[in-house]
Amino acid sequence: MLTGMGSDGAAGMLAMRQAGSRNLAQDEATSVVFGMPKVAYERGGAERLLPLDRIAPAVIDLLSERKS
Repeated sequence: MLTGMGSDGAAGMLAMRQAGSRNLAQDEATSVVFGMPKVAYERGGAERLLPLDRIAPAVIDLLSERKS
């Protein structure tokens, strides 16, 4: 989940997480608007908050875990 406002995306992230997906959200320091990533994290839809420049490497790490 990247920068954004509202909570509609957070509900979808939570549903995905409950179905077994691995979800990441952008941290407050690098977000223009931290509303949606914050709510996604607070509700448990995002497992980690990361700076924007760390999200792509984290996704690669998660994909590497699946191959092992």
